Amino acid sequence: MSLRQIAVLGECVADAFAEPAGTSNELALRVLPGGGPANTAVSLARLGTPARFLARLSGDVFGRLFRARLEASGVDLSDAVRAAEPSTLAVAELDAQGQAAFSFHAQNTADWQWTAEELARVDLSGAACVHTGSLALVRQPGATAVEDFLAAAAPHATISIDPNVRPLLVRPDVYRARLAHWCTLADILRLSEDDLELLLPGTPPEQACDIWHAAGVRLVVITLGADGALASLDGERVQVPAVATSVADTVGAGDSFTAGLLHHLGTRGLLGGRLTELRLDDVAEACRFGTRVAALTCSVVGPNPPWQSRLAQFAAADRD
Repeated sequence: MSLRQIAVLGECVADAFAEPAGTSNELALRVLPGGGPANTAVSLARLGTPARFLARLSGDVFGRLFRARLEASGVDLSDAVRAAEPSTLAVAELDAQGQAAFSFHAQNTADWQWTAEELARVDLSGAACVHTGSLALVRQPGATAVEDFLAAAAPHATISIDPNVRPLLVRPDVYRARLAHWCTLADILRLSEDDLELLLPGTPPEQACDIWHAAGVRLVVITLGADGALASLDGERVQVPAVATSVADTVGAGDSFTAGLLHHLGTRGLLGGRLTELRLDDVAEACRFGTRVAALTCSVVGPNPPWQSRLAQFAAADRD
């Protein structure tokens, strides 16, 4: 069965990692192309799902880096806007466990300037799913146009949203104010335990799932780091364990998990509508696949998700 396309909408970010420099009063930065939605699109394409990325790509040095990475991974950029504004830059500082803390340089950059006219040109007739989230849904002036685009896409495609809260750029209460509306648009809500604590401080994951189900979303998946992932389908729940791996860093792990989840559902023909054929066993299997994709991403530096061939090798080694 040929896989239907997944369209991903959102930002590309230049992730700059501090590295030792020649002298004590210098700081060297290694720049890797990143950004949550871009990472998800790359991961989908490398897994074998036809992935189209709806982005506003700058013509600056970072924008050219983004475009090269996306095209080399097989991502369809036919609807990417050639933007005059500069690219977004994030400087990452890693702790001893490989967790990244970011500072952002994102004022008036290309990613947030979507217009209704730009999005109206996008033909989604071939897409089974539209995935978005992160800053595209909260940073104006483009956020409102993106929400309207999702509402127009919902009758024809499964909608997946990852809030990916970035409190250094946008206050969490801005996300909280929009989240109930996103749940009316989305069929799938994927978020991390850090996102959960920012959105509903002190709320147990199971209770949070029920709150979001009541707001309208059918499938909620909360990734729990080393504890794996909790998935809730209309209130039926399953938790899958994480896959053991040597961690270089965790950058892009959640994005890769989301790609693995969507890819697996797509290969089973379960995307393209309101998930009416989806069962909890399907969700558990898709989450287990997502944890393997995330584990391989964690095993290398930066947001560098695995290709399908690498995942097959990993699965074979795991069976042995």
